[in-house]
Formats: sequence, structure tokens, C-alpha cells
Amino acid sequence: MTLTAILKPEAIKVIASASSKKRLLHDVGELAQSAYGYGNSAVIEALMERENLGPTGVGHGVALPHARLGQVKDMSAAFILLEKPVNFDSVDRQPVDIVMALFAPEDAGVEHLKALALVSRTLRNRDLCKKLRANHDPATLYALLTSDQNIQAA
Repeated sequence: MTLTAILKPEAIKVIASASSKKRLLHDVGELAQSAYGYGNSAVIEALMERENLGPTGVGHGVALPHARLGQVKDMSAAFILLEKPVNFDSVDRQPVDIVMALFAPEDAGVEHLKALALVSRTLRNRDLCKKLRANHDPATLYALLTSDQNIQAA
């Protein structure tokens, strides 16, 4: 599995700011709806339920919200870069400006875990995150995220 397999170029957006974590998850839902046709309210509800289990802010300004949805047939992802970070209840208490949301079919097992591992490894790369933060063009962000096809899930 590679990021090009789960992330469409049109599923990348730069947003000036979000007023809250909840508003950011609404933005993710809107992006998932426009890029993949997923029901906006179903995405938001599933992401909020997952956040209630524990925040998906993994530290260093990165969040990996994820959810399983009945309407999803294949693993997919959406990426948002915030120009102004927002509090996301991250493990390191730092605000988040890089968000990669994952959407999995309800019956996804190992594929969901592989996708989470792939995204986690990709966004753990501090040099890549620095480049992402320095670019606000969605096409450039897509190229940066998908350029290293050596990063693959196990």
C-alpha cells in the first residue's frame, strides 16, 4: 500500500484556520464529501465517535483522525494543512496544523492498520512535515506526500 493508492489529489486542502477541533473535523467531512462522495454528516459523526475514544493528535503538530464507514469501499484519505494550528488534545499538548484523515470500510481489518502505519511513518518524517508546512499549494502538497513511494505499509 502506498499513499497514491489511498489519497486523491483532490482530497488535499489548505485552510487558513479552524476555530476548534470540532470545526476542523467538519472541514474533513466536507473534504471527504467533495473528494469521495461520502456523506458529510456520517463522516463527521464517525470521526467524533473515534475522538471520544481518545484523541488522534499524535504529536509534533500532526493528527491522524480515522473512522470506519459503511459507505467506504476502499481505504481512502484526506489531507488538510492549516495555516494557523488548532488545539487537538494531542499527546504532546501541541496544536495541530497537519491532518491526514483515513476512512476505512466497516469490515476492514489489517488494511486499516496498514494504512494507519503508512500514514504514521510518513508524517513522522520531520523533514517532510517541514516541507509540507512551507507549501500551501495542494498540487505541491500531493507531490510531496506521494513522492517517496519507498514508504509502504508492511
